[in-house]
Parts: sequence; structure tokens; C-alpha cells
Amino acid sequence: MVKLYTKTGDAGSTGLFSGQRVSKADLRLHAYGSLDELNAHVGMLADLGPESLHDELKSIQSWLFSAGSHLANDSVDMLQRLPPVHADWVLRLEKAIDRMDAALPPLQNFVLPGGHLAVSQAHISRTVCRRAERLCAELQIALEGTSVPVPAHVLPLLNRLSDYFFALSRWLCVELGVQETPWKPEH
Repeated sequence: MVKLYTKTGDAGSTGLFSGQRVSKADLRLHAYGSLDELNAHVGMLADLGPESLHDELKSIQSWLFSAGSHLANDSVDMLQRLPPVHADWVLRLEKAIDRMDAALPPLQNFVLPGGHLAVSQAHISRTVCRRAERLCAELQIALEGTSVPVPAHVLPLLNRLSDYFFALSRWLCVELGVQETPWKPEH
């Protein structure tokens, strides 16, 4: 039986799909590590939210794994073996955002996260998604001109996904009967 631990990362390096060893401080690892963190938060959101969201959130988790596999790859030879990152995922998110937005009152103020665990988890997912997006944008610049850049649809996916989580947080308030808390600056 293969053990879960390999001890190969004990000195602060890890292997990419190609087998190349890189520092665990490498920007590539920060980018796909943030996608992995986001995936865990989406799993928590699926556990906390209504059952009606389960399939949609599980699809998003799969998309994040697909995107992350590309970020963990530095080999042209591996590209054909990786799951694709589809442009239509962005369209699916836009449809979901529009569906939720149609059931919401107009946004009058910034809102404070909270009111229910699922609402808060949607906001956490949104902010982790924004960080992942920033790191992927930074990685895209770093890999510009290389043979294995960040796939073209990753940044639009993350950008729309953070919008999705915001819309979801508001929709969950309505669905769960929770009042949104408008932000009112203290003076």
C-alpha cells in the first residue's frame, strides 16, 4: 500500500505534473493553492446551503480542479491529458447570476457579510475567489510568452465566479429569510 506521505516536500519543494521540482513559495503554487482553498470553501458552502444548490456548486468544484490542474502543469506534452477549461462555464455562471438577481431587490448599499452561516460562507468564497484571481493574473504575466501559459478562460471564470458568489450571498438571504445588513460607515 502506498503511504499518503512521501517526505519529498520536507525541504520546501514540490513536484509539478512534469516532475520538475519547484519551491513551495513559487507563484504557480500560490495560484493553484488558492484554487484548492476556494474549492474547500465551495464544499463548505454546498454543505451549508440549500440542497437546490448542491449540483451547481459541485460543478463549480469540478471546474476549479480542472483549472488547477492546468496551473500545476508546466509541460506542453501534458496539455492533452488535462481536462479542458471551457468558455461556456462563464456563460453558465452568468445565467445563474441572472436567475438569482431576478429574485432580488435592487442593491442600494454595500452589504456586510453575515446573518447566516451559508451567507457568510458565500462571502468567504467570494473573497478567496478574488485572491485566487489576483494570483492567477500575476501568474499569467509571469508565464507570458511561455509554451504553457495560464489557459485563456481561467481569469474570466474566476472573475465571474466571484460575482456569482456575491449574487449567491444575496439570494441566500432571501431564500433563508435573513435580512441583509447594509454598511453604514461609523463617524
